[in-house]
Amino acid sequence: MNILFLTQVTGILKPFAWIMGVILDAIYKFVGFFGIHNLALCIFLFTFVVKMLMLPLTIKQQKFTRLSSKMNPELTKIQEKYKGKKDEESMRRQQAETQEVYAKYGTNPMGGCLPLLISLPIMFALYRVIYAIPAYVGEVGDWYRTIATAIIDKVPGHADVITTFVTDNGLRVTNNLATYAVGSTEYTNSLIDILAKFSTANWDAFFQNSSFAALEGTCAETVKSIISANNLFGLNILDTPNFKIIGSLLIPVLAVVTQMIQTKLMSASQPQKKKDDSPMAGSMNTMNTIMPIMSGVFCLMLPIGVGIYWIASALFTILQTVFINRYLDKTDLDAMIEKNVEKANKRKEKLGVVYDNKMAEVAKKSTKTYDNTAYDNTEYKKNNKRKSASGADYQRSTVSYSAKSIAANANLLMARANAKDEAKAEAKENTESAAQDNAAEEGTEE
Repeated sequence: MNILFLTQVTGILKPFAWIMGVILDAIYKFVGFFGIHNLALCIFLFTFVVKMLMLPLTIKQQKFTRLSSKMNPELTKIQEKYKGKKDEESMRRQQAETQEVYAKYGTNPMGGCLPLLISLPIMFALYRVIYAIPAYVGEVGDWYRTIATAIIDKVPGHADVITTFVTDNGLRVTNNLATYAVGSTEYTNSLIDILAKFSTANWDAFFQNSSFAALEGTCAETVKSIISANNLFGLNILDTPNFKIIGSLLIPVLAVVTQMIQTKLMSASQPQKKKDDSPMAGSMNTMNTIMPIMSGVFCLMLPIGVGIYWIASALFTILQTVFINRYLDKTDLDAMIEKNVEKANKRKEKLGVVYDNKMAEVAKKSTKTYDNTAYDNTEYKKNNKRKSASGADYQRSTVSYSAKSIAANANLLMARANAKDEAKAEAKENTESAAQDNAAEEGTEE
């Protein structure tokens, strides 16, 4: 399978990667105005910009965590109330009471997952962009293109020569030059992808190779620019950390430390139960311990540039968490809940769903009252029998639906269907009852 990093990311990640690439290229050009051409610094600033763009999602996630700390006792009581009950009526009541709790706080079960789901494609695209810098940073791509063009023009049998060089130097490359026609865009891009994996040692070996020795005069300055741009305090961000270069081992160590601090802060902001011996809680604790260590292991196998991104990401997440927690500590939680409820009700009104005063009464109940809360489905049964009811007449539990709304019409159809089923069942019951009465009369006559 050929992986053409220079050919920008395709599929669902393409628009996200394109945006990330534009940001990284803009950052590189910005620092270039000050005479700085350093990709390690650009990755650091790039991570900061992306984290700031995702700040609203992070704040939303943290707010949901705060609300969860207040909702969870009520949700737990409801779960305990219906524990072990599998009948349809109990399950319907549990669902209704759970929905009322979420409505009471103006949120929904997906409130904590949605920001994460939105951020995932962004993070995946960001990683791909960092791993394929020549594809997104114009000046860097031009450097590699200059060398690739020189190889194609001046090195006889360059495809075989490059393949042999890659094998001799132990480079892990999936690109197969023989797949493309020499001189085509795909061929050049594939060659650039191979060159983009060269470390400082690989470039030294490149010019020492007799096949490429003639290129030193035309490409030496370009290679120096590439090595300088990839430099980080004497380390090449394309190199993999190893014990020969002691300073490079600092990258995986910092990755583990920063990930541990980040995990500890994030866990501290999560709602904690007095005692939670559930398998899920045990799994989360194990994951929080293992993941930082695994990040250090991965950093030993991946280029230093990836480790820089992980360290920068953890550092900015730590700072964001600290400042967001301070901000939320000063925020009135009741005012936040009231604002959430107002926003939620406005969204429901647009969909044709309006909550009546009964919901307001539920919102005033304390957590203890949930033990005796009963699901009132009188209106639901009444409306189920209204074959000719209009959309505005339909009402179930504490929710009513505006006339002609999609929700009203949908529930009206469901009510009519249920009414038909009840009518059929009633007719069948009457027929069986009549048959039993006739049989009894015949037995009496005999």
